[in-house]
This record gives sequence, C-alpha cells and structure tokens, in this order.
Amino acid sequence: GVKLLSNINIIIAAALALFVLVVANTGAIFGAMGTIFLGYVENIIPLSNWIGREDEKFYHGWTVFYWAWWVSWAPFVGMFIARVSRGRTVREFLIAVLLVPTVVSLIWMAIFGGSALDQVNNGVGELSNGLSDASLAMFQMFEHLPLTGIISFVGIVLVLVFFVTSSDSGSLVIDGITAGGKTDAPMIQRVFWAVVEGVIAIALLIGGGSEALSAIQAAAITIGLPFSVLMLVMCVSLYKGLQSDLHLVK
Repeated sequence: GVKLLSNINIIIAAALALFVLVVANTGAIFGAMGTIFLGYVENIIPLSNWIGREDEKFYHGWTVFYWAWWVSWAPFVGMFIARVSRGRTVREFLIAVLLVPTVVSLIWMAIFGGSALDQVNNGVGELSNGLSDASLAMFQMFEHLPLTGIISFVGIVLVLVFFVTSSDSGSLVIDGITAGGKTDAPMIQRVFWAVVEGVIAIALLIGGGSEALSAIQAAAITIGLPFSVLMLVMCVSLYKGLQSDLHLVK
C-alpha cells in the first residue's frame, strides 16, 4: 500500500513541477537550472571553508545543522535502501541512490526556486517583500500562478504523503531492528513504532513552541554527533567489504 502511495505521490509531484514549469517564467527557470548547478560546483568548497570567513552564520548552518541532519537520517535510510536494493549491483545502486536523486533535486529546486526568484526580481507578490515565514513561501508563490487553490491543495497533500511514506520507512527499519532482523514481525509492532515517531515529533513541536524548528535542529545535531563516528567506521567497513568482493571476483 505504501509503495503504491509513494508511486502515486511521485507522479503527482512530477505533474505539479511540470505545471509550474509551463505556467511560470519558463526562461527564468531554465536559466536557474544552469546557474544553480554551476554555482554549486563553484562555491561548495569555498563555502565549506571556515578560514577567514565573515559570514559564520551560513558556515555553521551548513556544516553543523545540515550535515548533522543528514547524518541523523543515515542509519534508517541506509538500512531501508539496503533492504530494497537487494540483488542490485553497486553501479545500479549508485545511479539510483546518488545520481538520480541529485538530478531530480536540481530540477525541482530550479523549477520552484527559479519561479520564486523571478517573482522577487519582478516585485510580484509577498515574496518580493522579504521572506517572513519559510513555511508559507511555496503558497505565496502559488498565489500568482493559475489555479492557485488547486495547486496549493496538491502541495499540502504532497507534503503530508511524503511525511507519511518517510515515517513508514522509518518504522519499517526500527521494526526490523527490534525484531532481530526479521521481515515478518507482527504488524502491531510496526504500528507501535510509527505512533512513537509521531508522538516524538509532536512533543518536539509543542515543546519548542515558537522555536519548534530550533528544537528539531537541536535534536538532529544531538543525534547526528554519535552517528557521525559510526559512519566513519562504516566507511572503513564498506571499503574492506568492496576489497574482499574484488578479490573474490578475481
């Protein structure tokens, strides 16, 4: 059921992106694609360098929060991807997990980010007055596109379903760990972990109040620190495993 839901969600997301690409300033969006890619390649190393930096806010946000955020996601995402990738080659794995998501993310950010920047540059809508609430940015951009109500509703549905599918993947992995690696654990156990995830998320949001995002960021950093050490060990293990397979092939 969740697999079907994920496939439908991807189709809806692609349709929404295509709609925005067509009805917005298409030229500006295609220009943004090249600018974003070249800018990322050109600036990723300088922006990650802490020596002689004046804009420490970006540096700390990038290297502390975002890195820790992805590290905290790595354990369950890695185990989930490993489970669904059984039987695939390393080449297929790298293409499906690294290359394709990177290209899709580039296109997605270029379409929605390029459309929003075009509105800002032309003084159109609320975005041109500055970003007061990041959670409303997408809907403020939609206000100046055709079928505003429909695409805003679609956007809400996409966010909700993406959260549900991510939570389901997390509960699947946790369920497998607590069941000793078994794939046929009782469904009630998986439901339990899904509920626990929701309760923790609600507690962070309520406990954080107006600073809920900061609370979530702090939790991500706290969890990411010990896992970063484990990931270094896993990198060594991966290298040794690949070397062992290479010797077997030879």
